[in-house]
This record gives sequence, structure tokens and C-alpha cells, in this order.
Amino acid sequence: MAKKSDNKIRVRYAPSPTGHLHIGNARTAIFNYLFARSHKGTFVIRIEDTDTKRNVEGGTKSQLENLKWLGVDWDEGPDVGGDYGPYRQSERKEIYQKYIDELLEKGLAYKSYLTEEQLTKMREDQEAHGQMPHYEYEFAGMTEEEKAAKIKEAEDAGLQPVVRFHVPHAKNYEWDDIVKGKVSIGSDTIGGDWVIQKRDGMPTYNFAVVIDDHLMEISHVLRGDDHVANTPKQLMIYDALGWEAPKFGHMTLIINTETGKKLSKRDESILQFIEQYRELGYLPEAMFNFITLLGWSPVGEDELFTRKQFIKIFDEHRLSKSPAKFDQKKLEWVNNQYVKTADVSEITDLVLGNLIEAKRIDAEPSTDEIQWVRHLTELYMPQMSYTQQIVDLSDVFFNQPEHLTDDEQKELADDDAKAAITDLKDKLEKITRFTATQIMAAIQSVRADTGVKGRKLYMPARIAATRTMHGPAIAETIELFGKEKALANIDKTLKEMN
Repeated sequence: MAKKSDNKIRVRYAPSPTGHLHIGNARTAIFNYLFARSHKGTFVIRIEDTDTKRNVEGGTKSQLENLKWLGVDWDEGPDVGGDYGPYRQSERKEIYQKYIDELLEKGLAYKSYLTEEQLTKMREDQEAHGQMPHYEYEFAGMTEEEKAAKIKEAEDAGLQPVVRFHVPHAKNYEWDDIVKGKVSIGSDTIGGDWVIQKRDGMPTYNFAVVIDDHLMEISHVLRGDDHVANTPKQLMIYDALGWEAPKFGHMTLIINTETGKKLSKRDESILQFIEQYRELGYLPEAMFNFITLLGWSPVGEDELFTRKQFIKIFDEHRLSKSPAKFDQKKLEWVNNQYVKTADVSEITDLVLGNLIEAKRIDAEPSTDEIQWVRHLTELYMPQMSYTQQIVDLSDVFFNQPEHLTDDEQKELADDDAKAAITDLKDKLEKITRFTATQIMAAIQSVRADTGVKGRKLYMPARIAATRTMHGPAIAETIELFGKEKALANIDKTLKEMN
């Protein structure tokens, strides 16, 4: 058997361009990335695009761009090259053919001429008799002459064959899984001889992945739990070609905390794709943090780490055996922690995009508008779980209600309210530099003049100047309305009170 280097750690993330970057795929990429970086190994990106019918336009671009956004980089791949390319399976067809021919010559694989209709009927008959669908050897009981005649008949009819691998009978395939421990699966549960090359000449996933992982010298394969059933088929190919298999680790499923069910692309109660979170204004550092803790836990109680800290503390033996719980509220909490401590300019840039998309400000805002949005961002940063929330949070600045609510009118019914509001109007009119500092000084002056204080002062002042009883810091909020609008609001409120 060919022997791998004992010390050289090489791992890969191998997406198929059949869709955009999903939370589960992102976790697989991040865990492989952290494993490679923590061991000073090599992280490889390989595009598995042999299923041409399911490939979507822009799928590869989405995968790579969103990984980069998350802060994941790689040492080898289709965009950066490397010594083990090509890094797209569609460009490795000749490589696969060499090993398919080798298995055919050894008699470990053979050409199968059953049509899709025949295979469908075979499965239907098996199900009718209470059997699990499986492939039954089409040349069973035939002599070599009969088999040759059957093949000639199929070829004369122009049938394109697939190539199937001969599955050994009653053999156990075992491996020591990094996450799950000892795993053993019998060959008789596989479903019979399986296809390694399709009619169009492209290899199947379970065959191509073995060839690629061996030739690229992949030492460890970390992937989702749904790949456990694929592992015996892959081990068969390693055995047949006399190669040593990498170490496997199958990460636990991710489940929806609300439903208890596996996170599925059909589950519409949770956003599934990284770019959806980007559009909502989640931060890449927060997403990286949250995803890393889906099925992996650090030592201690801390939950917030930088990427460099994760690399330093990552230990593959702390990958969980229990399902990882995707908690949307927890993700919002994590992102809020990052938003609160982020650079104001970074959050302002995201907020600008959100407000432009909502058509709240011009697509090409002026310098004054940008400065106003920066102040708005500073005001609401502590509250935002993600920046798209700014559209609702700041609605009062763009869509003021025509009438006050019953609760707001009750707040203004107090005998002292009108005097306080009237005095506030007078003092705000005299301010030359309409800043939060000057506005707060004016409110404090109203208290000194009228003796009204606490809620009886601040609530009427807020309602009168902003036309709502809810919002962040009162002086900063009034500043954002601007002098002209705040005074117009006060005039309108006083007229209603009269």
C-alpha cells in the first residue's frame, strides 16, 4: 500500500456549484480551515462539479466570495493554483479515466448496460415484494459466452453503459472516526454494485473524491454526518487501488432549535445562506464566531473569540457528538456584541446600504446625508442585532404618524406638560448650534424654569419634538430631526393640545 506522510496535514473543502454557500457548508469549510491553520497544515479548495445537470450559474463564485467574506483563506484552489491541480473535477476527466480503466482491467469493475427503464422496473418489483431497492447483477448465472453475447446485443443497439464497481460480499468496512469513534458498515448494506462512471463518461462523486483525495495527498477528511453512508464505498476504492485512506471525521448534524429537525434548505423558518446574512447586515466576524460554535466547543465559558484566537485554541477532539443547535436568537445576540464594538465607519457603510435599498435616502447621498446617517448609526448601534434593523428603528425620521396614539395623548394630559413643552420650544428656537449637548442643556433649563422633572418632563418633550414616546437618547434623537422639523413637531403637538 502507498503510505502517506505521517506529519503533513492537508485538508480540503470541496463544494459543488449546485447552489450558494449554505450554513452547513460554511461550517465544514471553517472547521477544515481551523484544523489546517491550527496544525500549520495546508487548506485546499476543490470544486466538485461533475454533476453538470445540477450546477447553477454563479454557484462557484458564491462559494468562494462568501468564504472570503467570512475571513477564510486557502493555500491551493482553482483561483490560486497549486502543485496538485487542476482543482476542478470537470478538468480532471482524463485522470479519472486512467483509474477506471485500471479497475476494469483487474476485473474489479465492469460495464453495465441496463437502461434507466429496466432499473426503475427492478426497483419497483423489489418494493412490491417488500425489499429494499438494490442493484441485482445483470449477468448473474451466465457463462462467459452468454455474457459476451448479451454485451454485444446491447452495444449493437447503441446502449451507452455505466461502469459499476464489484462490491465485495460480506465484508465490513471500519474506520476510527475523529468525531464518532469506531464505525463499521457491512458491504451487503450498500445496495449492490454501484456506479463509478456515468453514461456521459463523468465519474460519480464517491469514485472521483477518492482519486482526488489520494492524488492531492489529503490526510484528513472533515465533513458532515450525512457522508457517513458514503465512506464504505470510498474505502472500497482505496482498497481496490492499494491506497491508504485518510482519517475521517463526520461532524454532527445541525438542527433547528425551534423545530428540533435537521437544518434543511427547505426549512423556511431560518435563513439558510451566508449571502442572506450579508444582505441583512450581519458582520463576518460574528458569523465566523457563531458558526464555529455549531458542533465545537472551547474550554471554558467564553463564547466570543477572534479568528486568530480560534486558530490558537482549535482542537478537533472537541468536535461534538451531539447535534448542533442553530439558535437564531443566539446568532442575533452574538452579532449585536460585534456591532456594539465595531468601528462606526464600518457600520455606517452597512447602514447606508440598508437605507438606500429601502429608498430612505438617495442612491448617491450627499456629504451632509452621510454625516447624518453616521449620527443615526451611532445612536442605534447598541440596539442593532443586524444593520438592516435600522430601517424599522429609524422609521420615525422618515414616516411620522399623522396622529398621536392614545398612550401618547395620556402622557400629555398632565397639567405640567403644556408649560414644559412651550418653554422647551422657546429654548430650542434660541439654539444656534443644534447639537445634542445644547438640546440637553435646553431641557435641563426647562426643568429649572418650570420645576417639572423626571418622566413628566422627558416624556412630553420627546413626544412633542419627535411625535413618538419611544426611541433612544432624547437629545441625540431631537438633534437628528433637526431644528426645523423638531420645532414643527412641537407646534403641531401644541395645536392638538389646545
